[in-house]
Amino acid sequence: MIERWGHCGRGWLLLMALFSAAQTLAGTESAALAPTPLRLMLAWQPQAQFAGYYVALERGFYREAGIETSILDMDDALSPLEALRAGEADLSILWLSTAIQARAEGLPLVNVGQVFQRSSVVLIARAGSGVHRLSDLNGRRVGIWRGDPSLPVEALLRAQALEVKRVPQSVTVNLFLRGGVEAMSGMLYNEYHRLIDAGLEPEDLTVFRLSEYGIDFPEDGLYVLEQTRHEKSAVIDAFIAATRRGWERAFADPEGTIELVLKYQRAKRIPANRVHQRWMLEQVRAIMGSPGEAGWDWQLRRADIERVGKELRRLGMINAISDDIEGLRVQ
Repeated sequence: MIERWGHCGRGWLLLMALFSAAQTLAGTESAALAPTPLRLMLAWQPQAQFAGYYVALERGFYREAGIETSILDMDDALSPLEALRAGEADLSILWLSTAIQARAEGLPLVNVGQVFQRSSVVLIARAGSGVHRLSDLNGRRVGIWRGDPSLPVEALLRAQALEVKRVPQSVTVNLFLRGGVEAMSGMLYNEYHRLIDAGLEPEDLTVFRLSEYGIDFPEDGLYVLEQTRHEKSAVIDAFIAATRRGWERAFADPEGTIELVLKYQRAKRIPANRVHQRWMLEQVRAIMGSPGEAGWDWQLRRADIERVGKELRRLGMINAISDDIEGLRVQ
């Protein structure tokens, strides 16, 4: 009996050892296949400006690329720049003017994808207020965003030597509608259409596009810290490829994309307006172009870095152009 139990005991121990080894192997393979977490910080609240990222997430493009992507927005954390600085985001959407200023101050930023190649910032005034030329803004109350988004508008005011009464501008257009300011900052794809949506006609508004006055600073670029780029190079490249797929799908199915954007807005209790989001998606497509067109390579141009950097330096908005400003571009 003892001999029989000895044989059985050794067999049982062998079986358990094999089972344990199989579990260890499965755990190792599972760990190897586990997606890499990556946190993306948007430059604003959920809206069609960021549709491609939502589509890439919901369609599983990031998962297929081996990435577990978390999308943060301005209600979730600090500003995009501060989120990167504090380590609360791995990637952030920044405007080139912000990135150059931060790099000049010593933050080692790297652009890994320039999604928007040009500017859509505008100043908007009521046509009936007597503002027909930029010089007519002298002495007027002008709504200006707080923080980093104010840089292009401030650059325009300095370049045109305009003396205005700066009024902090919130996320709504209510201050303008109520007459609290005579002009306001805006995006062609956002605030301008919100005013139209509120009942104003295009002929009621005088719109100054900053790009027409030499302040054509490229916007939405994807930035990481140098250390992140060094440590997660392959993951970042996979993220960019998946994001590109997301934008392609977003433009191929605009109505489905708008529905997805509205879902994210409702989840954040943001007023969801289908007509406005449709307008925004159309305008963003015009900014980005289509696959195969110029700009779709998502490369940050050296000429743009030099041009914007020199303009910020000339206007006294940065103390000096960093010797390694070229480091903003992926080499």
